[in-house]
Amino acid sequence: MSITITSNVIDISPAIRERIESRFEKLNRRQVALINPHVIIQKEGQNYLVEANAGVPNDTLFAQAEDENLYAAIKELGQRLERQLNRYADKPLAQRTHAAQPVVVEEEE
Repeated sequence: MSITITSNVIDISPAIRERIESRFEKLNRRQVALINPHVIIQKEGQNYLVEANAGVPNDTLFAQAEDENLYAAIKELGQRLERQLNRYADKPLAQRTHAAQPVVVEEEE
């Protein structure tokens, strides 16, 4: 998977790139194709702000995380994307389950 990582405040080291790619590899377990994932690293004051967006079929995932530690921000970002991807992947199942339940109407005497 090709992940675009941009930052104007720090140089993207191989360790940072590896950490981001490993977080996105965990997202691939859901078997949903991520389209053009893009990660932006910024610095606001003492905190790092990490944003990511990735397209999925018929939708877009977006998350951001902020922390003093860059690696903690990347971890939090991955968790937020994972929650969104789980919700996206399980959505059709929830709709089918809800639609399959028969409607019971009790008649009054």
